[in-house]
Amino acid sequence: MTIEHATTSNKLPGIASLPISDFKVHRADFFDKMENNSIAFFGAAQEVTRSNDTEYAFCQNKNFYYLTGFNEPDALLVLVKADNNQQSILFSLPKDKSHEIWHGRRVGQEQACQYYNFDKSFVLDELKSFVPEYLNDLSQIYFCFDNSEMSQQVFTWLSQARPSVRQGTKVPEVLIDASPIINNLRLIKSANEIAVMRQVNYISGLAHQRAMQTAAVGKFEYQIETELLYEFSRHGARHPAYASIVAGGDNANILHYTDNGETLQDNELLLIDAGGELAGYAADITRTFPVNGKFTAPQKLLYQLVLDTQLAVIAAIKPGITFAKLNEIANECLTQGLIELAILSGDLRQLLIDKACKKYFIHGLGHWLGLDVHDVGDYHFNEKKEQCREFVAGMVLTIEPGLYMPIDDNDLEKEWRGIGIRIEDNIVVTEQGYENLTVNSPRTIVEIETLMKKKV
Repeated sequence: MTIEHATTSNKLPGIASLPISDFKVHRADFFDKMENNSIAFFGAAQEVTRSNDTEYAFCQNKNFYYLTGFNEPDALLVLVKADNNQQSILFSLPKDKSHEIWHGRRVGQEQACQYYNFDKSFVLDELKSFVPEYLNDLSQIYFCFDNSEMSQQVFTWLSQARPSVRQGTKVPEVLIDASPIINNLRLIKSANEIAVMRQVNYISGLAHQRAMQTAAVGKFEYQIETELLYEFSRHGARHPAYASIVAGGDNANILHYTDNGETLQDNELLLIDAGGELAGYAADITRTFPVNGKFTAPQKLLYQLVLDTQLAVIAAIKPGITFAKLNEIANECLTQGLIELAILSGDLRQLLIDKACKKYFIHGLGHWLGLDVHDVGDYHFNEKKEQCREFVAGMVLTIEPGLYMPIDDNDLEKEWRGIGIRIEDNIVVTEQGYENLTVNSPRTIVEIETLMKKKV
């Protein structure tokens, strides 16, 4: 069963959020993967100075957020599993009236237990006295090895605890990387997580609609970016999930173009890669459309090829499929189409073996999506990457084929040069097939041209 009903409706459902109880479930799932007599540490993010005494907008460490739902900086989650008992303990900043007057309210320790379902909560200053006690008589420590600050902190705690071994204290001797465990947990989304992602995709789809309806020859790319941010924010997605790409004309051939400072030209395409963030979860949508509202003949041919490729790939999504198989479908569609347009020439079979279309399709077909835009989770089952991971229900991914024809590519006929096209949708793998979360953002030529006639 597939769920994909195209619409440009502007009726906004109620804002979704993840229930606090879900974060307790996430912790329980991690506890299940821990060995007995072990401890796990997960640190919150820190505020980052932008300039002098101002900070960037705070973005919580995603693993910490996944396990807590707690959105303050400088906190620490400790999970202890000993004698088959489990305890979740939060260390966080204290209530401070003076600080809160200037910078905002803090949750504090009492409310942390009441609202976030932690077993215990202490102020950060108590870490030094409690951690040695927690380490005693445990055998293993879990933490994310790629978090350099946490790694350094764990080794500091161990070095401080080891001198007491002479007095009979036992400290953990086995260190385990928590990343593979939590990555696998985050890879499969719950129904509530999917509900949030469905909502942020809907909001982001409205933003792409607005971009199409406000784009015009002579406007600056950043003016369209502003329209996106406005639409995100007014529907509750206060921040973009990543720096928006608003790339007119040949700028679309720069994959991560974010200058967004040039003027939109007549008879050129505008590629927008943008998504909002809601309750920590990201949308990642790309649409490409004509600045003046009407595709030229060459643009139409290339656009339809990319769209047909995307539709063929998405139609194949179901449990058991792999990214490798989807790439085969994409490469065959694009290669055959480029031959028909005389952009590639030669034997189809040999061109597929040579992956000749990769000259113009220069990035991957898609990636996992969730709390991170390029979300965690391995794409293979072993380090040698010999076996691709099969899709299962609850995975969320992007499908984003594209074609890029730089203006300075002298191997191309002039009619193709300066055209960059990408179409990206966000897909949930379901038990029966898939659900497309991105369907309120127009993507067919007729839908786009029809919507662009209705200026905001």
